[in-house]
Amino acid sequence: MKHTITLIPGDGIGPEVASTVVRIIEAVGVDVGWETHYAGAQALEKFGTTLPPELLESIKRNKVALKGPVTTPIGKGFTSVNVGLRKALDLYANLRPIRALPNVPCRYPELNLVIVRENTESLYAGLEHVVVPGVVESLKIITEKASTRIARYAFEYSRREGRKRITCGHKANIMKLSDGLFLDCFRKVATEYPEIEADDKIIDNACMQLVMRPEQFDVMLLENLYGDIVSDLCAGLIGGLGLVPGANIGELGAVFEAVHGSAPDIAGQGIANPTALLQSGILMLRYLGEREAADKTESAMLKVFEEGKVLTRDIGGTARTVEFADAIIQKMKA
Repeated sequence: MKHTITLIPGDGIGPEVASTVVRIIEAVGVDVGWETHYAGAQALEKFGTTLPPELLESIKRNKVALKGPVTTPIGKGFTSVNVGLRKALDLYANLRPIRALPNVPCRYPELNLVIVRENTESLYAGLEHVVVPGVVESLKIITEKASTRIARYAFEYSRREGRKRITCGHKANIMKLSDGLFLDCFRKVATEYPEIEADDKIIDNACMQLVMRPEQFDVMLLENLYGDIVSDLCAGLIGGLGLVPGANIGELGAVFEAVHGSAPDIAGQGIANPTALLQSGILMLRYLGEREAADKTESAMLKVFEEGKVLTRDIGGTARTVEFADAIIQKMKA
């Protein structure tokens, strides 16, 4: 089956890691046609907008996109392209599997958990305004519809992937209405999935437990802002954002992305680590029903990590980006 996929190369090292992942996906034998579109600073320069209509139409038409890192200015400039994509396409579920990789020094080499984050509401939605000079108000919106929808996604994902327990993180002891509603929706949906254990933790305690004993968690369900913070915390437990995949999924399509920065300081040097986007590409293949290709790609990648001979500089090796890709492709052919 041929798939048409929207490709968003991104900024900085984005085009390098994106072209590398495209090469690996094509090498595994998946029939893909790529539609390349630009977002962020490049799109602003070319088209006068960070999210050109042609890009959004392409994703809606193809139902899937692979996206490299896009720079978001801090405190000024244009708003986050990631947030814009999620809003425009209603990509309500953010999926972040966190699994330690062989030969990567980290605190918890056996860690294997999944963060499911609600992607459209809460403080992270950026609904804020100036009340009077010197006073800013941010609105935290939580709805029953969105909370129920993300809870059901988490349980369906867990059932499909054989996960046994979901922990809901919240601050319902203080934000009794907003976080209370999110927690109530989680508990109601949990009754429909009796084979999956459901529990909850106050978010500050959950963060402490993640640092002390992360192996107790299987799947974590979090509202938007908590999920943004905790997913990066968990990435740090296994070596950093350069190693973990990310997916944003909705009814209109899905965007699979590298969640790390665009690293302009090393752009063009051919030394970037494509692992995060590659793992996102593996998630994308599974989403497309290409599970055999996904498993083959993942197995080859893990073998390269296990051998530890061809790793990029950020994880202790000396390999260039192309050499790392070559090693994975070679393993797929073996």
